[in-house]
Amino acid sequence: MDSALSDPHNASAETGGPANGTTRPPSTPEGIALAYGSLLLMALLPIFFGALRSVRCARGKNPSDMPETITSRDAARFPIIASCTLLGLYLFFKVYFPNKSYTGSVLKTWKTQKSKKGKTAAIQNPTTRDNHRFPFEIFSQEYINLLLSMYFFVLGILALSHTISPFMNKFFPVNFPNRQYQLLFTQGSGENKEEIINYEFDTKDLVCLGLSSIVGVWYLLRKHWIANNLFGLAFSLNGVELLHLNNVSTGCILLGGLFIYDVFWVFGTNVMVTVAKSFEAPIKLVFPQDLLEKGLEADNFAMLGLGDIVIPDLGLAIEMQ
Repeated sequence: MDSALSDPHNASAETGGPANGTTRPPSTPEGIALAYGSLLLMALLPIFFGALRSVRCARGKNPSDMPETITSRDAARFPIIASCTLLGLYLFFKVYFPNKSYTGSVLKTWKTQKSKKGKTAAIQNPTTRDNHRFPFEIFSQEYINLLLSMYFFVLGILALSHTISPFMNKFFPVNFPNRQYQLLFTQGSGENKEEIINYEFDTKDLVCLGLSSIVGVWYLLRKHWIANNLFGLAFSLNGVELLHLNNVSTGCILLGGLFIYDVFWVFGTNVMVTVAKSFEAPIKLVFPQDLLEKGLEADNFAMLGLGDIVIPDLGLAIEMQ
């Protein structure tokens, strides 16, 4: 839902570039065509495979494998909850994480005042110190993004493991020692015992989880665009597979609300742009427009939000019921 931010890394070129006056060279037509063609292909892959796997889940007899159904009430609430979350992130980054250069100038001014007037002046004027120095030092943007990265690291390896599991099963030998496991959490005892978590898995699932963890560590350490796309494709495929709309009217409510959400937050304000530039998470697919010039180290990206892939294609689930 943030596809309007197609070239976030071109901001320096549009605003005059760095202080030394250099700007990013414009992308070649071949690079642009390759980038947007690749984004289109990556958007179609989770739709196709997610739809196929959704059909299998709908035909399955195991209730635990049935997709989650979105009701009309859920569809009406979703744009409101998304707006509150987006605005909260915007205020969080904007208020508590001022620009580093700005904070540095404030601290420099405070130290200058302290050196000229002594400790008494510093105690008499604590506002500058409390309002600018402490929030930046305690709630650093880097630490918050690290926390979010760890959160998406866990979600990403689980989603990627679930995604590659059917493909990996074809490569295991027939005599592979596959053992069954069950993770069970219950609450209460006797007749009042209630299952909270009941998850069954096997050795093959553990192997897939290990391979997915390698990708997760790669993303956590390097934030490489390929690792980001692997997680993004996994999130998209799982979203198409595991989410269903109960009827057409629910889809109209959801898409209508998100249409207003997109128009307001993307085109009417700078909230989406600010959050997208501050928020480091695999919630989008990216592809470099300068791949032909710089190879895998390219850094001029075109971008497509995962919401633009998953949300419009939830209507496919209606035909599968």
